[in-house]
Amino acid sequence: MSAYSEFDKERLEVDTLLRQGYSITSIQEDLDGARVKFISSDPGKSSQELLLLTADARKHVTTLLFAGIKPVTVIETHI
Repeated sequence: MSAYSEFDKERLEVDTLLRQGYSITSIQEDLDGARVKFISSDPGKSSQELLLLTADARKHVTTLLFAGIKPVTVIETHI
């Protein structure tokens, strides 16, 4: 899989969760990548966690946070 294809897959997963009403609650960076945790405003849905391996996908998430794109809400970050 090409580097762009890997990034596009991860970007799509993030954007899909955000469109479904999930909010980012934490980002934890380590040598394996970035673990991004999401919670839903719907009490019936469980929380989700994505492991982002590509640098471009990690940049995409932080760009969304700093741009103030809704429904992204920073509750806790670990770098």
